[in-house]
Amino acid sequence: MAEAEVNSESVGTVVVAGAANLAIAVAKLVAGIISGSAAMLSEAAHSVADTTTEVLLYLALRRGARPADVRHPFGYGKESYVWAFLAALFTFVAGAGFAITHGVTTILVHEHSGDYLISYVVLAVSFAIESVSLARAVRQVRGESRRWGTTPRRFLRLTADTTVKAVFLEDSAALIGLLIAGVGLGLSQWTGDELFDGVASILIGLLLLVVAAILAKSNISLLVGRAVPERLHREIERELAALPTVDRVDTLLTMQLGPDDILVAAKVDFRDEATGAEIEAAADEAERRLTGRYPEIGYVFLDPTRSLPGSGRRARRTQEEPGPVGDAPLGTAYPGPAGGVRPTGGASDQEADGRG
Repeated sequence: MAEAEVNSESVGTVVVAGAANLAIAVAKLVAGIISGSAAMLSEAAHSVADTTTEVLLYLALRRGARPADVRHPFGYGKESYVWAFLAALFTFVAGAGFAITHGVTTILVHEHSGDYLISYVVLAVSFAIESVSLARAVRQVRGESRRWGTTPRRFLRLTADTTVKAVFLEDSAALIGLLIAGVGLGLSQWTGDELFDGVASILIGLLLLVVAAILAKSNISLLVGRAVPERLHREIERELAALPTVDRVDTLLTMQLGPDDILVAAKVDFRDEATGAEIEAAADEAERRLTGRYPEIGYVFLDPTRSLPGSGRRARRTQEEPGPVGDAPLGTAYPGPAGGVRPTGGASDQEADGRG
């Protein structure tokens, strides 16, 4: 799938989710004011938080897709994680904070107006609309996971495209929140006790906290700079080691520069009889092999070096901190030249944050 097509799909997923959440937020707010239900008002806050999140995710996609320039030679991919982190933070503060505090207030002092019908109608309509938004996100997740030969669950865990991950998690949480609100309203109406309505509001807030924490943790990790998954690391190592003039790969480092860009840097021990021209040819061949098989790789740097005596046969990820990176995300990248920095044209792709 071409990069531009994937970006367009991600933008479409975010726009659909944002439009759905905006319409639902208005309906929930009206129902909450009329009925006086804490759970409905919490759901309204939930949808407002989701709508704001979609706006921030849209900015993440647009700002992160800007091409590289002199001041930012590796592009602006990491900026997308900044906006995505702010989206998670807003969900944490606005959505979860309001839902929990309002739920506690309802348990202590609130009296329900008794008008439940409009709340049930809005919950049913909201569930249908959220299902449409979630279905689009699910289609994208399944398509990407099939393309990379992995499961949807693993794709979501590893993907570097946090926009799709956020939409999927938020829409899933929205459907669960609607069910919680419906149960809370039903129990309050049945028993005449507002405790259940308040508890439902608190549970919705806790649900938002979980989603916000997952997304914040994922974006922070990507901002710091995560490596590619273990399987891809081994495949890159095999491709480099298979070059005719390469004796061994001493150190192999990778980093996710953005949802659509990966950097590969390696210390390579070339055979002693290799000439300078042969080493240059091997660097060009490494670029062709890696970008041809993995178009998500955007930058390839090879450092000719002599292996340390007694070093093992396995390429190291770092000099001092070897270890598994199986949970690292993977995304698509711009093809780039081996041994140099040059972003190229081409279409951009989304977890993907994880193709493992």
